[in-house]
Amino acid sequence: MLFSYVDSFLEHLRVEKSASRMTLVSYKSDLNQCFAFLADHNGVAVQSISTEYLNHKSVRDYLSYLQQQGLSRATMSRKLAALRSFVRYLCRENILQHNPIAAVSTPRQDKKLPRFLYPVEVEMLLNAPDKSTPAGKRDTAILEVLYACGLRVSELVGADLDDLNWDEELIKVRGKGNKERIVPIGQQARQALLNYINQGRPALARKAKSPTSAIFLNKSGQRISQRSIRNIIDKYMEETAVNQAISPHTLRHSFATHMLNNGADLRSVQELLGHVKLSTTQIYTHLTRDSLQNIYNENHPRR
Repeated sequence: MLFSYVDSFLEHLRVEKSASRMTLVSYKSDLNQCFAFLADHNGVAVQSISTEYLNHKSVRDYLSYLQQQGLSRATMSRKLAALRSFVRYLCRENILQHNPIAAVSTPRQDKKLPRFLYPVEVEMLLNAPDKSTPAGKRDTAILEVLYACGLRVSELVGADLDDLNWDEELIKVRGKGNKERIVPIGQQARQALLNYINQGRPALARKAKSPTSAIFLNKSGQRISQRSIRNIIDKYMEETAVNQAISPHTLRHSFATHMLNNGADLRSVQELLGHVKLSTTQIYTHLTRDSLQNIYNENHPRR
């Protein structure tokens, strides 16, 4: 039964692929959703779903069902990727003699440009926290580092004090698949971090029941969560009245967009972002209206 192989598959991902905890949780959820659909579609219990129910038509029906539920193409593709990975594992373990879903095509992706902030909007956001309080010093450092380094929120939350290299203005981060990379911090983010660690973090750390090596702490003195980072950004976006609905990832998008718009090469930005594929970084090669106007004014012979 397919259901019985999920745990060993996830263990395979964890040990051999160095999959993160979030990836394992997502894959398990995606597979369970697929099995639930197959069970309902065939009128059997989830525990009874065997390899015979897994074929080209059943997976196409599943994708059609996901589309009817209003899921985005990106989400559908992720769920299909989880299923494909699981089937490849079954083939490797000789549970399946051939891949029954090899011919299922990935839903064509919507070509949406990442949402980003203009430099003046970033400046307003970075200046929003009250720097006279420990929480305000922390929030300033969080915003500065997210924008200066282009980090994922999970990378920021997981960063420890020992990951900071003050002399060379670098931070070591652990990205997807626990892959480490070194990212420059920049002088303004470095100063914000110093102010927080020297004047803000001790006040938060005193509230902890046990010490932690995390750079960023919550009000209880423990490692801050990704949800808390989201709440912090929402708070300051509302205070600055910037008319955009953004996520912490928007600062990462803004970092990449501004780097490329100011002349950074694509390969360097790829390295800074920790992207495995260059094609993932290429989505940031869009130009802002201001950049396009400047390019036009500088280059058109009859401007």
